Amino acid sequence: MNPATAVTRLAALAQETRLKTFRLLVQAGPQGLCVSDIQARVRTPAPTLSFHLKELARAGLIEARQDGRFIYYAPNLAAMNALLGYLTENCCGGKSC
Repeated sequence: MNPATAVTRLAALAQETRLKTFRLLVQAGPQGLCVSDIQARVRTPAPTLSFHLKELARAGLIEARQDGRFIYYAPNLAAMNALLGYLTENCCGGKSC
């Protein structure tokens, strides 16, 4: 991962509603949640939630899929793991912690 990608992803998570939404989606797992379920749990107005979902998707941390008239969002677990790996790749100077 390059530093610019890491900064983009960290910046997307550096906002309370987006962090709460991302953590909710991680808990839901790969199947994700529909927007109305996310909205009910995060308790954010629809236009505001839409903005935050767009930012998380732009950073590559979540992915959307349409099923009929519903849109589901799911975490991009590979992107999350890549970010965690980038942050910890030189942990303890490469020695076992």
